[in-house]
Amino acid sequence: MSNLENLVTDWLPLPDVAELLDVTITKVHGLLDERAIVAVRRGERNIRSIPALFIQDGHVVDSLKGTVAVLSDAGYSDEELIVWLFTPDESLRGRPIDALREGRKTEIRRRAQSLAW
Repeated sequence: MSNLENLVTDWLPLPDVAELLDVTITKVHGLLDERAIVAVRRGERNIRSIPALFIQDGHVVDSLKGTVAVLSDAGYSDEELIVWLFTPDESLRGRPIDALREGRKTEIRRRAQSLAW
């Protein structure tokens, strides 16, 4: 998981996600179940956490769910898809997660779909 730790510097444990989104922890588990967000276990206590950049202005990044679905369909594990989202891409002038946060979902989905072939 070292690559993941190098790429993602800010993590939110699920109770913090609930607080930021102003929802119950049960709702956060629902977001995980419906794959609107993905979490990995990390740290000494092996706590499920999500990258902080998955949250923007008090909401889950709008286009994240569809992108997670495309990457999952391409066979990516939760850890692998987080690595893909946070790996800088020169042709994007940044990382896929940054492009999603800027509203450039079509470009990112197209790239994610190409991974399935």
